[in-house]
Amino acid sequence: MPQIPEKIHELTVGQLAARSGAAVSALHFYEAKGLIGSRRTAGNQRRYGRDALRRVAFIRAAQRVGIPLATIRDALSELPEERTPNREDWSRLSATWRAELDDRIKQLGRLRDHLTDCIGCGCLSLETCVLSNPDDVFGERMAGSRLLPLRRETEGEGA
Repeated sequence: MPQIPEKIHELTVGQLAARSGAAVSALHFYEAKGLIGSRRTAGNQRRYGRDALRRVAFIRAAQRVGIPLATIRDALSELPEERTPNREDWSRLSATWRAELDDRIKQLGRLRDHLTDCIGCGCLSLETCVLSNPDDVFGERMAGSRLLPLRRETEGEGA
């Protein structure tokens, strides 16, 4: 992995990619989404501050645990410009994300536990499908399937 001398305060996109492990296209995407920033040289080349290394590491760690990019962007926007996220930032932000992750874990557990019962077509047994109709919420509202279009009485007669 290439080392960056301390006297260099800006990185090219290639240097940032090599140091962070992120593809150049991912870095461009992060920049387009407002997650990291760069300045342009007179030759229109991107230059990233050294803080971009920590921001990219922060982004990739959050993505690995399933945090959406929009949520990550909102979190990074709370930090002062050019300040790298630190341990306290991660601790504070990860605590706010815990409930969201717990909900996802619960949903994935339900999917895993009931996947073999599902026939994968919107369910022929909508009344008992825990994936499409958890706790028979459709049945509480009215009788009949909500996922199939209603047929008029004249359709299908004599067919």
